[in-house]
Formats: sequence, structure tokens, C-alpha cells
Amino acid sequence: MAVSISFFHYESNKFWAFKQMVESKKYFQNKKDLTFYKMLGTGGKGGFIYPDFNVYSLLCAWKKPDLINDFIENSAHALEIKKKAKKRVDYIMEPIFSNGLWDNTNPFKVNRTKKTNTNNKIGVITRGKIKLSKQLEFWLNVSSASDSIKNADGVEFYKGIGELPLLSQATFSVWKNHKAISDFAYKNKAHSEIIKKTRERKWYSEDLFSRFEIIDIQTREF
Repeated sequence: MAVSISFFHYESNKFWAFKQMVESKKYFQNKKDLTFYKMLGTGGKGGFIYPDFNVYSLLCAWKKPDLINDFIENSAHALEIKKKAKKRVDYIMEPIFSNGLWDNTNPFKVNRTKKTNTNNKIGVITRGKIKLSKQLEFWLNVSSASDSIKNADGVEFYKGIGELPLLSQATFSVWKNHKAISDFAYKNKAHSEIIKKTRERKWYSEDLFSRFEIIDIQTREF
């Protein structure tokens, strides 16, 4: 299995980009090479609450790694993005750990035996489906979680992503190496406290935490 997460940046065609949250399904619904996909909006100002209508994201799980580049460069979807977007950035990754569920399945289930390169960049996806009864409490606390990641040593990129505003939220972050993400996970007090609150107060009806070894990062400007 391989995973790609793409970010599409727009200077114009923003209404078209917004509509792709629904309309782009036509490119993926019958694609046998995909085991999972999500078209995602993104958050502005370093978090979730304020949407970023300039950037959208596509998350895909692929049966084979060699399928990704052809999709990025030659697919009907890629050709449309090339016409409408200003830039795209694609992260190509291999899952190394995944725990939890997204739509009742673990889309990044790991079955690998090869040793990872400890110097490679690490991608992290965290996702939670927030209970309706916990909305207010969650949103009063979420800024501390975002701030702890954004300000952490070793984090190179951070973006809020999600399917449904206020209800289904996720983050994607890129870390310098294994050590950077491990130090944050085990030593950052703010992060530990928010994880503890999440478990004690049961904010999520479904959640997922996944780590990936980043194989390649590709940037294209149009």
C-alpha cells in the first residue's frame, strides 16, 4: 500500500474548487486502484475554525506505489487541476503505524516488515469525528492542541483538513524525522494534556491516528 495526500492552491476558480468537494467524486468512485479516498477542505489561520478557501486537499490510499505518479501527472483529475489551480503539492508516503477508524474502517492498515529509515521525514494524520453533544467543549479546547503542534521543534508543515465543517476534523503534519515526532508525542506537556482530555471526556465518536514515512514530495506550479 501507498498513500498520497495532495494540496491544491488556488488564486482564482475558487468556487469551482469548492464544488469539487462533491463533484470530484466522478474521478474516483470506480477507480479500482484506490482502496480509500477523501476530498477535503482545509483550515486557515493555522487551525480548523476558519476555512481556507484557497487550498483543498485530496487523500488517497493506493494498492501499489507506482500508480501514484501516473495519476498525479496524467489522470483526468490531474488535467483539470492543472487548468484551474495555481499550484499543487503532493506527499507520497508509506504507512508505518495506524490505529483507529475512518468511516468504520482503518484505511492505512499496516502490514510491513521492512525497517524504516530513521532519517526520513514523517507524515502524521490525526482525525476525529466530534460528537454533537461535545461540540462546544471541543472547540473551546482545540486551539491549544493546534498551537502545540505548530510550535513544536521539528515540525515542517501543519494543516487542518476535514470533510465536514465543525463535525469531522483532521490534521496533516510533516516532521523532520522519527525523533522529532517521538519527542513531541512523549515530552510535550500541552499535547499530553489534550490527549488526556480527549480520552477522559470522550469527544470523538470515531478517531484515527496514523504515521507515514514520506517517500517523496512533489511541487508543481501552473
